[in-house]
This record gives sequence, C-alpha cells and structure tokens, in this order.
Amino acid sequence: MNILIVGLGSMGKRRARLLKHLEPQLNLYGVDFSAQRREQAEEMGISTFENLETALASVKLDAALVCTAPVTHAQIIRTVLEAGVSVFTELNLVDDGYQENQVLADKNNLVLFLSSTMLYRKETQYIKEQVQQFAKPVNYIYHIGQYLPDWHPWESYKNFFVADKRTGGVREIFGIDLPWLLDAFGPVKHMSVYKDKISELEIDYPDSYFITLRHENGTKGILAADVVSPKAVRNFECFGEGLHLFWEGNPKSLYRFNKETASKEQVNLYQSVEQDPRYSDNIVENAYVDELAHFLAVLRKEQPLRYTFEQDAKTIALMDAIEAAQEQ
Repeated sequence: MNILIVGLGSMGKRRARLLKHLEPQLNLYGVDFSAQRREQAEEMGISTFENLETALASVKLDAALVCTAPVTHAQIIRTVLEAGVSVFTELNLVDDGYQENQVLADKNNLVLFLSSTMLYRKETQYIKEQVQQFAKPVNYIYHIGQYLPDWHPWESYKNFFVADKRTGGVREIFGIDLPWLLDAFGPVKHMSVYKDKISELEIDYPDSYFITLRHENGTKGILAADVVSPKAVRNFECFGEGLHLFWEGNPKSLYRFNKETASKEQVNLYQSVEQDPRYSDNIVENAYVDELAHFLAVLRKEQPLRYTFEQDAKTIALMDAIEAAQEQ
C-alpha cells in the first residue's frame, strides 16, 4: 500500500513514524515545501516531493494524509480526491469545503477520514461507557489548559496555525475535546460563555474561556479552556448519585470512587503506554496508533467510519457559537 503524507512538520513525521511501526510493509511518501523537512523525512526512509502535483503524478497512491495547517486542508483534500485518492485529514477547525469534498468523495467512492484522536483514548471510551451504563443524570467539570508558547517548544507560536484567529489555540482545544464530550454526553441545547484575555500573549483572540453546557439529555457541564496555564493540565470530573469519576489526562490518572471503601480506586486500561518525551504526559501515542489502524481498516472496507465530516460540521458550528456568544 502506498501512502502519501502531505506536510512533514511535527504531526506529519509523527504519523509517518507510527505508520512505519504499525505496518512496516507500507510504502511512505512525503510532500513539503521545506528542504529541511524533506531531508529529515528522507532520513526516516520516506521518499519525498517538493509539491503535491508531482507526488500525485509520480506514484499510484492508495491514500494521503493531510498534515498541514488547518486552513490549507480544504484545497489539498479536493486536489487529492480529484486524483482518485482517499484522504485522512488532521483536525480542520474550519468547515471550508466540507460539502463539496464530501460530494466528491462519495462520487468517486473514496474514503474521507477525519482525525479525532480523543475518541480513541481508552479513558474517554471508559467514561462514555460508564455514563451510559449509569443511565441517571450526571454533571461534569473539565479544565484543559497549556501555555501556548510550550505547544511547539522548537518554534514560536507566532509561526504556526495557532497564531491565526480562525484556528487559534483555544479553538484547537475545542476541536480536540468537544467531539468526545458530545459523543459521551450528547448534543448541546444551551450554553453560557465567559471569555477574556488575561495574558500578554501576542494573539488577537481570547486566551481563556469558561463555558456552561446543558446537554439535551439533561447533563450539565462546565468547560474551562485556556492557553495560559503554566503547567499542561487536563482535569476532568464527572459525578452523579452513585457515580464519581476522576481523570487528569494521563493513563495513570483515571479513578472511580468506591463508596464501600470510601476511596478513589485507579482504573488501569493500558497494558503499555507509548509517549513522545517532547510532549506533555497527557499526550499518549497509543490513541494515535489506534486511530491510524482504524483508518487502514476503513480503507480495506473492514470497519465503518467513527467520526464523519457531517458530525464535525456540527462540532464546528458549536465552536463558532461559543466564540460568537456574548456574555449575559
């Protein structure tokens, strides 16, 4: 199977590394304007091209992974689909070209696969299962934060997509976490939003949000998202009469309260954990591997899509509503 990776930055190289580990027999190719990135990819055993058109004309591809800045995705996806190649795309954060590209994929019987890695975390799957089995009202409190300059320590935050208001840092947090929250607790029917800028970061969007969410099933949630927390944090707590779950974002921090012992008991869902030392401990490689394995299974028509562009359009509509909301 021949797979092209469009964009050989940090995420593109991560996807390539994990694909090579997952299925060593895959033939990987890469595209990037940067000669330095192409050289780094060549050292990983990836054949590279300077532009997408040359790559599409040179190799008979089975799929392409779009790992560039979100605002560039729509046109790249369209070009790849027009060449008769299935697509895996990273978070889009904007819905540019959604309808047109879905129609094109359907017309050409191609896979259009959208990344939503948190859906593949064993902890989020466990939380969803527990809430559904509990079948009684619950509430949750969730804080996600990390200092923006620490996201890519090797480059300035002004030099990648989080500097763009349309795809800013807090919006990316929403794009990462709202899909699994909606999957676990259902659609949102009402919300209140409080937002401001409390840092000296050179960005033109709010750096912190407090949001109350009322889901259609009655669940109430408080979501705090920011790019100012000095320590990367992902603190989640879900509670109802008879259920109390705690999670701090990493595989060793999922707990369930046992009323009989009046203590928190660890829930261990992993036999082994893979992590990249350059990132926070709440970023687990296992979920990326599982997502790529699912993509390959979808390509082979062995499994259905888990997260569609239609679902993501609803997520993006909620993100837009959050950002447009006026304080009451």
